[in-house]
Amino acid sequence: MEYTTLNNGVKMPKAGFGVYQVNKEECERVVMDAIKAGYRLIDTAQSYFNEEEVGNAIQKAINDGLVKREELFITSKVWIDNYGYEKCKESVLKSMEKLKVDYLDLMLLHQPFADYYGAYRALEELYEEGKLKAIGVSNFYPDRLSDICLFERKTIPQVNQVETNVFNAQFEAQKNMEQFGVQIEAWAPFAEGRNNMFQNETLKKIGDKYNKSIAQVILRWLTQRNVVVLSKSTLMERIKENINIFDFELSKEDMEEIAKLDTKTSSFFNHYDPEMVKWFDETVMVPFEKYQFRVPKDYDEVLRHTYGDYMQLPPEKDRIGHHYFKAYRKDE
Repeated sequence: MEYTTLNNGVKMPKAGFGVYQVNKEECERVVMDAIKAGYRLIDTAQSYFNEEEVGNAIQKAINDGLVKREELFITSKVWIDNYGYEKCKESVLKSMEKLKVDYLDLMLLHQPFADYYGAYRALEELYEEGKLKAIGVSNFYPDRLSDICLFERKTIPQVNQVETNVFNAQFEAQKNMEQFGVQIEAWAPFAEGRNNMFQNETLKKIGDKYNKSIAQVILRWLTQRNVVVLSKSTLMERIKENINIFDFELSKEDMEEIAKLDTKTSSFFNHYDPEMVKWFDETVMVPFEKYQFRVPKDYDEVLRHTYGDYMQLPPEKDRIGHHYFKAYRKDE
């Protein structure tokens, strides 16, 4: 495992395991599998509704002698509903209780909306008290990150977790983070397989050269840029594959070739879009198969704004086949 050193001296693993959309029934098992495979960074969030299951796995792994608490780097995130000084502080302590820990290695503010000033003050206080070893933000675009770093802030964020992948490389955002000493961390490094990422000829050719999968090439490209990566799978085979990325190094030419794939566009949503901001204002949980999803209260309006008539299939040539991603990754 490779590590990066945060601006407060804390060491953070460069590869971590995320549990977004991992249901409660599977969560404890997959986190245990991840720890057995060598992951030490485990990333969850209040809005994932699986902190308790993550905590169960961590406690079991420690009790079974698989790992020591100080070897783990546990991250969670405060959801918007808990922003504001008092609510944020209370929610962080509740997250720690669910995770069964007396400190968290990293706590992030999940979105750059609502009273993130008050929430960040709460994180600063908990950091000073030693309950949080590092604090930061998530999905903060360069302007919002600059805002939270300036104006006599007591503690500069240690981490900003943002969508980062070969199609949305975040080169400029990373430069902005680096000038403040903020570590970039990638969510969705595979972009959920969108834009036929796992059929991309450039990535396949480079993977064949190193005898590595496309997924491993993507993760290595990011870590060589000093981007901390979060991957996820429910299959042990893929869990192991996604951490087996530090035994090779991409050449300068291959790094540059992959960089050409950058479109500077999110595969998901734009936080600058006023309609998407409304998404975060009032949300509800809806069940779908084995999962619970947080969606806008007026989800039909949001979907039509983003996709048009989303109930009508586009022409076959324009369809995004998520099943391709499933087939390649063998995930559930």
